[in-house]
Amino acid sequence: MNSQVNVDKANSETFRAMLGVEKSLAKCSIEKSLRLLIELRVSQINGCAYCIDMHWKDARAAGETEQRLYGLPAWRESPYYSERERAGLLIAEELTRVADRPLPEEVHQHAHDNFNDQELCDLAWTIAAINCWNRVNIGLRTVP
Repeated sequence: MNSQVNVDKANSETFRAMLGVEKSLAKCSIEKSLRLLIELRVSQINGCAYCIDMHWKDARAAGETEQRLYGLPAWRESPYYSERERAGLLIAEELTRVADRPLPEEVHQHAHDNFNDQELCDLAWTIAAINCWNRVNIGLRTVP
């Protein structure tokens, strides 16, 4: 049985605070195309149907190709992604799974080779934010 939680998220003070985080991230040093790929990939890992649906549509509206979106679960084997995107996707996957294993030093170093200190900070917040949204939407059984 799928028991969706009925709450008015828009009137939640915490929800509004998270929207503030999103507003800040929209102006951060990480390019929108990479943020969208990360949001979609993390949502795929976490199994958040609501966020997968939303971020797929957002990515398409922003000009992302179907080929890159369909290839995203296999980004390591796909030739469609830049080295910077690969570094961002790698650290996004590792930070999403950090409860299962520590962040390997070589992953952090690879990210540092492709992002400056400010970008690494913004990248970490981007990854943290989408993981938070995934958990809230899964927990509330938000329907796409």
